[in-house]
Amino acid sequence: MDFFDTDLGTFIIILAQCLVVTVCILVSLAFLLLMDRKVWAAVQLRRGPNVVGPFGLLQSFADFGKFVLKEIVIPAGADRIVFLVAPLLTFVLAAISWAVIPFADGWVISDLNVGVLYIFAISSLGVYGVIMGGWASNSKYPFLGGLRSAAQMVSYEVSIGLIIIGVLISTGSLNLSDIVRAQDGDYGLLSWYWLPHFPMMIIFFISALAETNRPPFDLPEAESELVAGYQVEYSSTPYLLFMIGEYMNIVLMCAMTTLLFFGGWLSPIPGLPDGVLWMVLKIVFFFFIFAMVKAIVPRYRYDQLMRLGWKVFLPMSLGWVVIAAILAKYDVVGYARFATGG
Repeated sequence: MDFFDTDLGTFIIILAQCLVVTVCILVSLAFLLLMDRKVWAAVQLRRGPNVVGPFGLLQSFADFGKFVLKEIVIPAGADRIVFLVAPLLTFVLAAISWAVIPFADGWVISDLNVGVLYIFAISSLGVYGVIMGGWASNSKYPFLGGLRSAAQMVSYEVSIGLIIIGVLISTGSLNLSDIVRAQDGDYGLLSWYWLPHFPMMIIFFISALAETNRPPFDLPEAESELVAGYQVEYSSTPYLLFMIGEYMNIVLMCAMTTLLFFGGWLSPIPGLPDGVLWMVLKIVFFFFIFAMVKAIVPRYRYDQLMRLGWKVFLPMSLGWVVIAAILAKYDVVGYARFATGG
């Protein structure tokens, strides 16, 4: 035990924690991707993937093998270094965001007191992978897709940030674990932040769709105008890294929705034990909602997307910060957890 108190022992523990979280997320992504395709197929009254493995459970692993074994094709006029760094950057930034996500009380790699700021910093850098991929491809369609994605991500990050400020005002902490503990009350799910912050919870979910380029806001990948957007020139493993990074960000947004508004690892029914199972079930539920939106909501035009972000969500979220601050100032129940002790 003395070995684990040394610098080398601490390094090994942290490395093991990172590997466990990364492997669990990557394996879960394989089944969540299958779920995404199955939900889309069910809405369209077809079977979806059902050949590889029982009920098609191994389809994602077969796709992974196909991507890994295919040849990497780089366009003749592309900037080779930037072309290959872009998907790697997207994947790495998506992976390290999970370092501050608590799966249960104490189950977190780094319980930062500024965990929310860390998430903001990493998500703000994520747009560079998309811009680099679009520019390095040396083609007008990827470049337009990269510009669209940059404008879209910046637009909706502003409203997401202001929405989270309302939650931070109620909690009095930037620590994600503290935000969950502040929602621990005697009334189960009625004690969670989704009730006092209900309007912002809806806007946060819609903004998360736009932030992750998910339908109906998948304008950077709109095949009707841009073939496949910023990643149209990519194949094999670089394309796979883009896809894994995108789905990691989608699941991260599901986790953030769970932590900020739906009690994280807390049980929805008083008396039932809290734990990581509730966190996982909530993330899967929100991913299912993401999949349903993809299947049933038609795509927006790009001007509608920008107008929604800057003229609707931004004023509403800014106004809610003022309202939440006033309600917290006067210790209104549900809005001043730091003052009332939950």
